Amino acid sequence: MQLVALGLNHHTAPLAIREQLAFPAEQLADALRDLTGSQTAHEAAILSTCNRTEIYASARDIDSVLAWLARNRGLDVEALRPYLYALDAEATARHAFRVASGLDSMVLGETQIVGQIKDAVRVAETCGTLGTLLNTLFQKTFSTAKAVRSQTAIGANSVSMAAAGVKLAEQIFPSIRELNVLLIGAGEMIELVATHFAAHQPAGITVANRTLERGERLASQFGGRAIVLQDLASQLPLHDVVVTSTASPVPILGKGTVEKALKIRRHKPIFMLDLAVPRDIEAEVAELADVFLYTVDDIAAIVDAGREERRAAAETAEGIIQEKTREFVQWLAGRDTVPVIRALQVEAERIRRHALEAAAKRLQKGESPQDVLEFLSRQLTNKLLHPPLQALNSHHGQAKAELTDALARLYNLHPD
Repeated sequence: MQLVALGLNHHTAPLAIREQLAFPAEQLADALRDLTGSQTAHEAAILSTCNRTEIYASARDIDSVLAWLARNRGLDVEALRPYLYALDAEATARHAFRVASGLDSMVLGETQIVGQIKDAVRVAETCGTLGTLLNTLFQKTFSTAKAVRSQTAIGANSVSMAAAGVKLAEQIFPSIRELNVLLIGAGEMIELVATHFAAHQPAGITVANRTLERGERLASQFGGRAIVLQDLASQLPLHDVVVTSTASPVPILGKGTVEKALKIRRHKPIFMLDLAVPRDIEAEVAELADVFLYTVDDIAAIVDAGREERRAAAETAEGIIQEKTREFVQWLAGRDTVPVIRALQVEAERIRRHALEAAAKRLQKGESPQDVLEFLSRQLTNKLLHPPLQALNSHHGQAKAELTDALARLYNLHPD
């Protein structure tokens, strides 16, 4: 088993591909159990967000993980391959550290990703698919992200996707104060969006959620009201801004529903921001003349604001990550030698015990303690030196030269 990572993100794959590989929260546990239960991986964790899907695993090889992913998502391996990155142990550690530090995000320096990784780790722990290897990787990941945040200004001047949503709305409408805002979902992203819009004091905020109770809890924080998803069709015409981020595997707003709402609004425009992966709003909605529909990929240019100011901090962060990666690789290397060290200790103990038993028998026969100690020391010396000397004498040429050098270094010898 070896540490590997397989995934795709907003750099390597368009939204249409990312949404096919997204794992809704309710599917994660079953997916992890299937991944480890199929013997594809010994340990596994899956990170699935709007911008990325990544599998971190202790597995036989990366191809078996790829085959599992394609099979689980019902896709062809070769069709997926161009969009995926496959990472070995060192690259996996470096990538995880960069992701958690916000260096691989659409919003350079954003902090939300750390919480998302912690959620992924929590699910893996609950499912029993997190062992020593991945646990150490992620603990190192979190400490690295903390070091980057505390030692650099990577998060300074960061424009989040939630803030970008407000900026886009301001480009379409004269004033946020005159708008009625509909937020679909009640998760962390929607809460962030609600916070940014509420700061501009819109005319009204409505939260639509599958369960009314959770929607009401969020709406009450911003003086808004809550509705259930079944009321979307009737409530949609009353709103100028629609922001959605749910875990629904299928769109919850179709072209027909939006078209009817526009007729009731007498074609007054609607700004729609779909932050979900898979998408909550059918792509065909963008064809309607009075709809301004944006997805997570569309707002990349806006969230890039302030990126230049953070590039120097990013360079410093990369240095921290390089050092943390080196430390993790050293830990991995040490972990690989543990079985050999244990075997050597067992063999040394066997030799010591046998020599001690032989010495005890000599004492029982009446030999002097001084002679027995001399015998014991010679036997231990001969037994311990026999394996390396035998190996040295049985090799020739380059192999013997390499073994000679290794022995000199092991015993700190200076033959010259």
